[in-house]
Amino acid sequence: MSEQSSEARVALVGHPNTGKTTLFNALTGQRQKVGNYTGVTVEKTTGEFFTPHGNRLELIDLPGCYSLAPNSPDEMVTRNVLLGAQEGEAAPDLVLCVLDATNLERHLYLLLQVIDMGYPVVAALNKIDLAETQGIRLEPTALSETFGVPFVPLSAVTEKGFMALKQSLRFPHPSAPDRHWSGSHELEQALTHLEKVAAEAELPRPAGQALQLLSDPTYSDSDHLPKKVLEAAQKHGSFEANISQLRSEFVQRGVDAGLRRPDEDSLQLTDQIDAYVLHRVGGWVIFTGMMLTVFWTIFRFAEVPMGWIESAQGALQGWVGSFFAEGDFRDLVVDGIIGGAGSVVIFLPQILLLFFFISLLESSGYMARAAYLMDGVMSKVGLSGKSFLPLLSGYACAIPGVMATRSIPNAKERLATILILPWTSCTARLPVYILLMPLLMPGAGSQALLLFGIYVLGTFTALLTAKILRPRLGPSDPQQFMLELPPYQKPQWGFIIRQVCERGFSFLKKAGTIILGISILLWFLETYPKSNSDDPAVQREASFMGMAGKVIEPVVEPLGWDARTGTAMLTSFAAREVFVSSLAISYSVDEEEEGAEDNLRDKLANAKRADGSKLFTPLTALSLLVFFIYALQCLPTTAVVRRETNSWKWALGQLGGMTLFAYLAALAVFQIGSLF
Repeated sequence: MSEQSSEARVALVGHPNTGKTTLFNALTGQRQKVGNYTGVTVEKTTGEFFTPHGNRLELIDLPGCYSLAPNSPDEMVTRNVLLGAQEGEAAPDLVLCVLDATNLERHLYLLLQVIDMGYPVVAALNKIDLAETQGIRLEPTALSETFGVPFVPLSAVTEKGFMALKQSLRFPHPSAPDRHWSGSHELEQALTHLEKVAAEAELPRPAGQALQLLSDPTYSDSDHLPKKVLEAAQKHGSFEANISQLRSEFVQRGVDAGLRRPDEDSLQLTDQIDAYVLHRVGGWVIFTGMMLTVFWTIFRFAEVPMGWIESAQGALQGWVGSFFAEGDFRDLVVDGIIGGAGSVVIFLPQILLLFFFISLLESSGYMARAAYLMDGVMSKVGLSGKSFLPLLSGYACAIPGVMATRSIPNAKERLATILILPWTSCTARLPVYILLMPLLMPGAGSQALLLFGIYVLGTFTALLTAKILRPRLGPSDPQQFMLELPPYQKPQWGFIIRQVCERGFSFLKKAGTIILGISILLWFLETYPKSNSDDPAVQREASFMGMAGKVIEPVVEPLGWDARTGTAMLTSFAAREVFVSSLAISYSVDEEEEGAEDNLRDKLANAKRADGSKLFTPLTALSLLVFFIYALQCLPTTAVVRRETNSWKWALGQLGGMTLFAYLAALAVFQIGSLF
């Protein structure tokens, strides 16, 4: 095969949070496929791109790992793919190892493990722009000479250095580097013997197999290893500590040759800030103040763009409505489609602001400090600091949070984290919170305090449940929580803008698909079957939605809700945001009769019961808020929990348990509150 037509499989390897996925997306663009590795729940992402030489390369984004001696399902998959031991997955031809240039010392050990497997390797020095701003000087040439592989400085965010990277990814590659270190006579004899046995058994990468057997005790449990290989490995025993020391010493020589740290003044600044940020009392004061500021800003600065969206929606409804004669089709387009989806899109500014602040805190280095503060809290409820990051992801969306629990090595702790995770309030709840909170109290400042309290309540309940649940799931070995605290740095505005845009597009895509579809369905249920009366109240009662409301009303009436609120709650199990569009469609029937403004919140504030009393009292709004804090109204999350736990028992038990708890909590709030 000529070089111009050659194809190769390139494995993308690196620690979590090195920018590996950003690099993968930048290289492959839209040419990506997502699935699962055979027999496991770990996600597999592949894509393709072309090099300047005309080669088409298939890129495999392997799960992030800290070491090839695995402590989690994700790390085990990465190790097995590189050793050709993953079911249904061929070994790669070339490895692209992504290193964080700002924390190079911690990443070179994984690079050396990959080199020791005998692969041709290219090392990508990612975040080189950040390293330079921190005063870190790297010598790629010296590093290449030491490790025997090309080191390519680049930035996955700005795509600086991409051409040099693509030029280095040649296949067939000139050669794989030799092992750079040597051990005792006994160790070298064992490696030689095991390599020979592995070659006779026709295992791929026999030298890498020998090293893995002697340095990774868990690899001996692999089902694919022939009996004679296992017997030979058992005869020699483990050299794990010896090999680890030899590798660490070599990595230190590489660091000495190719890395120059910033001056002491720069490091002292980070230490000086951390003296306050990580203080056992002051740190929590700063954390609480920062969160309150974020929530206040979400309300204060989103008011203007929300007004623009509301005005644009009204103008669009009037303009589109002018093209159609009065009738069901006009109502479908104006009220069902534009009104239903628009009632959710209006909350886009708050969601974008929330993601902006999350990305800003992460980019500046503060988010790692927040994780450090939370480690002490997590240990008191039976979890380790490893559970904090999945729970933190749950504030954005429960689904990636559940998937992020793969990094937790202990199975019982992982299960406990999955079961409590939906009680961290995701952004899908935010439109509901923002709709209901002004019914409880006016003013951006008081609403910010209320929103902060909502997040605290959900988090506190999740941690309290973990403390009760964790011992009942069975004992586990204590886990040490290790966390890198990067130096404080200027925010990566490009990264932040990308994150905000991606999240915003994802929200709009959801509003344009799931929520739009449900809005049309809700309009149909509100409109048919037709009654003989022109009275909107009579029509609503005769419709399918009115029939469903009569069925559910006895169940939700003790919570202070009416039939329309109950049916809106039922639709929200497909997606929480649908609750808002469902209410918008239901209450648009009363728009002219009640003389209310176009704003949905005003319609709710003016809504009356049959006896003329006010429907949405502060107590009713509080009951709804409590229900939404605790209910698992997200069937896609249940499907992901089923996949991650491999059990419908846990998935359906979580769905039913959280729904029942939410109902009882809302019931207690309304009934006890009614006494006063």
